[in-house]
Amino acid sequence: MLKWALPAGLAGAALLLPAIAAPAAERAVPIPVPAQDVTGGKGQHVAVLAGGCFWGMEAVFQSVKGVHSVTSGYAGGTRATANYGNVSSERTGHAEAVRIVYDPRKVSYGTLLRIYFSVAHDPTQLNRQGPDVGPSYRSAIFPQDDAQRRVATAYIAQLGAAKAWKKPIVTRIESGAFYPAESQHQDFFWRNPTHPYIVRWDKPKVAAFRNAYPLLAN
Repeated sequence: MLKWALPAGLAGAALLLPAIAAPAAERAVPIPVPAQDVTGGKGQHVAVLAGGCFWGMEAVFQSVKGVHSVTSGYAGGTRATANYGNVSSERTGHAEAVRIVYDPRKVSYGTLLRIYFSVAHDPTQLNRQGPDVGPSYRSAIFPQDDAQRRVATAYIAQLGAAKAWKKPIVTRIESGAFYPAESQHQDFFWRNPTHPYIVRWDKPKVAAFRNAYPLLAN
């Protein structure tokens, strides 16, 4: 979402949306499956990904089979600055991110990364996504262990070699804790289906996921 365009109540974004073309609806970037992956395991696993406004990222991954929960939040900065007001300053080091809790027996970490790169965001946009500009909208992966770090690093290299995009991938591999965002940001897509930002920028992402990965959609 446009931080400067969202006053109290997150209202009014439609009035201030810049004249940037909306993404092509229901279209995914065709990319190969990861050559390396983290599969199997018991219990629930966690992935933390950043790729622009967390409203759309959250909705995409909530639509994936095997995902138990998705939480919008902030990653990369400190606990003290992990709130919407501070992150809006673009000086906290935080990125808007999502914490995905998933069953590795039903969906692998590599599969989540494939969705992340192909439909959830554009990994070639540096410190922005669509109309949202600033380092809090950067493309970043926050591995939760060494195995995730190896898979993420290898997949970025694999995708770069495959030249799926005309521009280079700028996704960063980072470290840092995740902090949940305020309650008004949770499940925003589903609670506000007619919000102009959701309609223009996020519904196409969810549609693209369902069209490209029908067997993975819940």
